[in-house]
Amino acid sequence: MCSSDLPSIVIMTTSYVRIVIVLSITRQALSTQTLPPNTVLTSIALFMTFHVMQPTLNAMYYDGVVPYSEGKINGDQLVARLSTPVRDFMAHQIEVTKNTDDVWLFIDAAPSLDPSKIKSYDDVPTSVLLPAFLLSEIRTGFMIGFQIFLPFLIIDMAISSILVSMGMMMLPPVLISLPFKLLLFVLVDGWTRIADMLLISFDPGSASVLSMP
Repeated sequence: MCSSDLPSIVIMTTSYVRIVIVLSITRQALSTQTLPPNTVLTSIALFMTFHVMQPTLNAMYYDGVVPYSEGKINGDQLVARLSTPVRDFMAHQIEVTKNTDDVWLFIDAAPSLDPSKIKSYDDVPTSVLLPAFLLSEIRTGFMIGFQIFLPFLIIDMAISSILVSMGMMMLPPVLISLPFKLLLFVLVDGWTRIADMLLISFDPGSASVLSMP
């Protein structure tokens, strides 16, 4: 594994994926193209990820880093204590979003694993949990994004129908619908509501028993 791959792996095991997908779909729904810029969306996603992952980071620091710095545990124990909170977070989010089918998908695809012997997430190897979590987050992000996209799609369809009925078929509907969508988004305080929805979607807790498909 290259050191350059480490940031990507860290991002893929946190709440970042779901957050950045929802924010990107929101921008697409508003038809603002590059506003907010990618840098702004990425920064928002990173700061929200740090907020969501704070309990996990605290557990990693106090259970792993502090004892290791005091010489109470060795390197192998440090790795185990650092990975346990992250695994707990991923397992719980899979359970909360009811995407355990993804876990069983990779379990069935692994020839070295016996599905009948897997009763809890402690029995699930990290090589299975990581891709299952990523698929779960992508699916959840798109589901939330669809709920956000739908009202703006209705506005686009309404504006398009009005323009066609008026015989103004050469006028791009997005030029007319964009101000209405921005006005609606501002009136409902859209960014705050989306941030609130995302934070609520990450239910705190931990999962131990793996639900059957």
